[in-house]
Amino acid sequence: MRYIRYLFLAVVGICLITVALANRSIVTIRILPDPLAKFLLIGNEYRMPLFLVILGGILAGLLIGFVWEYFREHRQRAAATRHKRKAERLEREVEGLRVKSGDGKDDVLAMLE
Repeated sequence: MRYIRYLFLAVVGICLITVALANRSIVTIRILPDPLAKFLLIGNEYRMPLFLVILGGILAGLLIGFVWEYFREHRQRAAATRHKRKAERLEREVEGLRVKSGDGKDDVLAMLE
């Protein structure tokens, strides 16, 4: 299974390198519309290779998706933590009752007494 994962990562890497080599031309990116940029006195134009824009968009999408999923699953993680703590507390309580009632005897003999 590990080799399949390495093969997949190699194919993805080759695809990304191919996209980067095919899109080396310089493009101008404008963050804000011109009137708004002039009003805010912000530099509005950035020049960079197109593959950086493409890979940056992919990276931003992944980051937004991971953050969205983290917040979406918060309730499930909190409930799982509560259930785990409750189970640990009940296990400690059962163990304490077993030690107190059995005093090292067999469970069947302890119930008969």
